[in-house]
Amino acid sequence: MATKFLALCIRSESRGDLSPRPHYPSMPKYPKGVAIEETSLMAEVESKAVFSVIGMTCSACAGSVEKAIKRLPGIREAVVDVLNNRTQVMFYPNYVDEETIRETIEDVGFQATLINDEGNETSTLVCRIRIKGMTCTSCSTTVESALQAVHGVQKAQVALATEEADVHYDPKIVRYNHLLTTIEDTGFEGILLTTGEDMSRIELKVDGVWTDHSMRILEQSLQALPGVQAIEFDSEIKKISLSYKSDMTGPRNFINVIETTGSSRFKANIFPGGGAGRDTHRKEEIKQYYRFFLWSLVFTIPVFLTSMVFMYIPGIKHGLETKIVNMLEIGALLRWILSTPVQFIIGRRFYTGAYKSLRHGSANMDVLIALGTNAAYFYSVYSVLRAATSPNFKGTDFFETSAMLISFILLGKYLEVLAKGKTSDAIAKLMDLAPETATLLTLDGEGNVINEEEIDSRLIQKNDVIKIIPGAKVASDGYVTWGQSHVNESMITGEARPVAKRKGDTVIGGTLNENGVLHIRATRVGSESSLSQIVLLVESAQMAKAPVQKFADRISKYFVPLVIMLSFLTWLSWFLAGKFHGYPESWIPSSMDSFQLALQFGISVMVIACPCALGLATPTAVMVGTGVGASQGVLIKGGQALESAHKVNCIVFDKTGTLTIGKPVVVNTRLLKNMVLREFYELVAAAEVNSEHPLAKAIVEYAKKFREDEENPSWPEARDFVSITGHGVKAIVQNKEIIVGNKSLMVDHNIAIPVDAEEILAEAEGLAQTGILISIDGEVTGVLAISDPLKPGAQEVISILKAMKVRSIMVTGDNWGTANSVAKEVGIETVIAEAKPEQKAEKVKELQASGDTVAMVGDGINDSPALVAADVGMAIGAGTDIAIEAADIVLMKSNLEDVITAIDLSRKTFSRIRLNYIWALGYNVLGIPIAAGALFPSTGYRLPPWIAGAAMAASSVSVVCCSLLLKNYKRPKELESLEVRGIRIE
Repeated sequence: MATKFLALCIRSESRGDLSPRPHYPSMPKYPKGVAIEETSLMAEVESKAVFSVIGMTCSACAGSVEKAIKRLPGIREAVVDVLNNRTQVMFYPNYVDEETIRETIEDVGFQATLINDEGNETSTLVCRIRIKGMTCTSCSTTVESALQAVHGVQKAQVALATEEADVHYDPKIVRYNHLLTTIEDTGFEGILLTTGEDMSRIELKVDGVWTDHSMRILEQSLQALPGVQAIEFDSEIKKISLSYKSDMTGPRNFINVIETTGSSRFKANIFPGGGAGRDTHRKEEIKQYYRFFLWSLVFTIPVFLTSMVFMYIPGIKHGLETKIVNMLEIGALLRWILSTPVQFIIGRRFYTGAYKSLRHGSANMDVLIALGTNAAYFYSVYSVLRAATSPNFKGTDFFETSAMLISFILLGKYLEVLAKGKTSDAIAKLMDLAPETATLLTLDGEGNVINEEEIDSRLIQKNDVIKIIPGAKVASDGYVTWGQSHVNESMITGEARPVAKRKGDTVIGGTLNENGVLHIRATRVGSESSLSQIVLLVESAQMAKAPVQKFADRISKYFVPLVIMLSFLTWLSWFLAGKFHGYPESWIPSSMDSFQLALQFGISVMVIACPCALGLATPTAVMVGTGVGASQGVLIKGGQALESAHKVNCIVFDKTGTLTIGKPVVVNTRLLKNMVLREFYELVAAAEVNSEHPLAKAIVEYAKKFREDEENPSWPEARDFVSITGHGVKAIVQNKEIIVGNKSLMVDHNIAIPVDAEEILAEAEGLAQTGILISIDGEVTGVLAISDPLKPGAQEVISILKAMKVRSIMVTGDNWGTANSVAKEVGIETVIAEAKPEQKAEKVKELQASGDTVAMVGDGINDSPALVAADVGMAIGAGTDIAIEAADIVLMKSNLEDVITAIDLSRKTFSRIRLNYIWALGYNVLGIPIAAGALFPSTGYRLPPWIAGAAMAASSVSVVCCSLLLKNYKRPKELESLEVRGIRIE
């Protein structure tokens, strides 16, 4: 199942129909000023045009474009998609043309281009870039705005939590190299992860002596291989990056060329960390912060001791207070020397970050840290120099403030990246499913094995034959060429029972072979594999911002400037109050004057304010929530889906394949003549085996149960086979005339239907079953009842949803009798039957218009319009590709109880986001006044800057840890006793 849908889940190309959100009201079916009678004539010449609209940033932009277009005569409908920068217009060419519409859009103030052919709709690529150096929401917003401004970029999303950017761009207008340059221009380092182009990418470490001549030879040799698209050399770390077509060549070919070129001086292997780049980057970042923190302690601890501990030990105190020049003491000089490396070498990253931020007209957390520590450090330098040049100046230095501040912030950053690393554990666990090594088989022309070789699983190429022994993981997606076994696919599909595999069956990489040896031929390798597609989907979900994140983004624009202003006003207020004796002199500590007291308050305000906690409140919770969902078999496509799902109060269910299994099965057999059941089914199956009808296949599948000793039973020969569409089949089997079909078929052949048979048919229809009559030589011999049974637990799921105050509705294309019977069985009160696909979507829109937040659960092509129209579309994982692509949430296990899991998880996630915001805002609202000295007049308590800095660091860590608690998510207790797929969920 996973191989069926995962490539579609994360497909980057734009869909033919535009995103349904935001929802717009239905438009009149005829142009303004035209009589309604004329519309039938105009409908014949209705046209559709799609425009690329550059410059839209919000729903207000979309609204202005839509309003302007609808003012034109001859416009039937206009849909504006802000996310994909597209506008789709349905219009009547007799009244308006594409050029007029395009000019109208440009008059509103946006750049519009007509997309002429359908081919252009798939020209959008999505590249992923890692961004180093971002510290808060302000940084990510700066980079996102810069990327969004690049001509040819349709959408850019920058995630602070993952430190990555997803950029949707048109390769005909802009190349990914330009995107990297844009990121570097904003002051951050960009590392390309994927280009989004239809090619694979691999990084190789090449050991040996690198010279210009040898590199030219290597480049020419590699370029000569078929399928190689691009080659990049990095001589500093001896790395070669290759982009290639995986169906034409592969990594083993590259390694072979490198190692045999010239005089075989080079040794090549896959670059360390290439398969888990994010994890490697995170580990490097953790090590870096840990190293900086330890070095800062080396200098900060002596500064702390000399200023706050040794001053109370008489002998040491006397030594530290010894004068060197004028009033300059040894202690002050030591603190200056020790704090300088902390300020300018260890704390250099804060200067760099502040400079880059200010250069682009924004301010981030680094600006606050740099200003606060500089104020303390340079005032202390002034104090020391003044003491050295004055015979009677006695001042106090704050070197311990700047040094301790930087140390505590580095500790906070270290703990933060440590915690943030745990938010992506779900991805790490998914990636760990892939085996490290694989056994590659070499075959002769007749398919016999002539050699076995153990290789790195990342070196597998398309069409390789791999040996999988019992207990080993399947190394690649492919199909079985030899052997039989059972494979446990639960880690990918959620199916608990091992699946039998024999020659010709497909296998999924990362699944576990249980009891037999298999030879498989690799079909999808590297980034094309099902496992990689799941990882990519989860990563994409973690990238996508939830709408609630806009709240933090808005605040971050003004947060830092506001804090700087408050800090300055705090200093000024206390300084002026001290200057003009606005408070008793007894308030001033003996080691300070009024200026220094005011400075301490100002610095405390500057460093206690924390924009990071606000910026991390949403993305960390979304990351953990989507990761937990993936581990539960619920793939959530981003923050938007999570946010909408928690508001759902009405669910529309499709029937076939959603509430029911979706596969007809024989549920009852009644014989009206004396004969052996096995012989009866021999004759029926022989007639039906030639039919493609689903009911015929169900009968043949049931008949196989009487031939369990044979894997593929052969049925008696059927002569004169005739299929009567909509009625049944007729054939001669073993010299007997067999007719299988409905009542109409029997009547047409003048076959009398006994009263018993009529009663059995009526009973079957009352149970939402299909009755099939079987005639042998002109006599009705038996009646079969075929049903599409309900999924296990369907009734309980509907009951639990009612308890959650979520209303359930069933919409199906099936007849009213069957629909009402199924609805009654599961406990659904509202039923809509015989509905066409567009009517399902209309029903969803009606519910939305009445104020409901609607989720649609479906599995078929006919469900995709409703899945798109709903606030949240949930696709059953075993459903069709189109349904899965249209959905916001994919239920991988195809179990109905996962609908409850998805809603419950989204509610838990958003309660966590609210808690994060309450903490982040509450911390700043309470912390800033305390740092400004609000409690000082009444209690005499003031917050030293280094404690304020520690509190700021702790606030970010606490928000991330609060999000991490979601990892303990447990499904609702009501689901624990549900029996699904014949097993009990514990």
